[in-house]
Amino acid sequence: MKPARILAIETSCDETAAAVLENGRLLLSSTIASQMDIHARYGGVYPEVASRQHVLSILPVIEETLAKAHLTLENIDAVAATRGPGLAGSLLVGLNAAKGLALGAHLPLVGVNHLEDISIRPGYTLSGILLLQSRSFH
Repeated sequence: MKPARILAIETSCDETAAAVLENGRLLLSSTIASQMDIHARYGGVYPEVASRQHVLSILPVIEETLAKAHLTLENIDAVAATRGPGLAGSLLVGLNAAKGLALGAHLPLVGVNHLEDISIRPGYTLSGILLLQSRSFH
């Protein structure tokens, strides 16, 4: 049986993250672009700056994630992206990137509420794995 591979994208706040998961549990690769240094001078996350940084980071993060997994979009079965909660502008960047990839590659798109997702199956979900990965950088 062919493994199911999902490209997951997370941009709910100030980190641009992507991961490739196989069969919902095996993390093949992940990449996180942190904005901590940029926002430190403001004393917290500045939403407009976060959105603009996501625009700059989203494609390189996705490309790096696929490369680390030794895959292309042709090897992906679905695209998932955080749909909320989060900063509106930041969410739009990730969702629109995911929509474009899914549409262009004729793949299903799954919107994920990362708080519900994490609370149901911590550590074993798309956003759960990304969240755990991003926390390791703090």
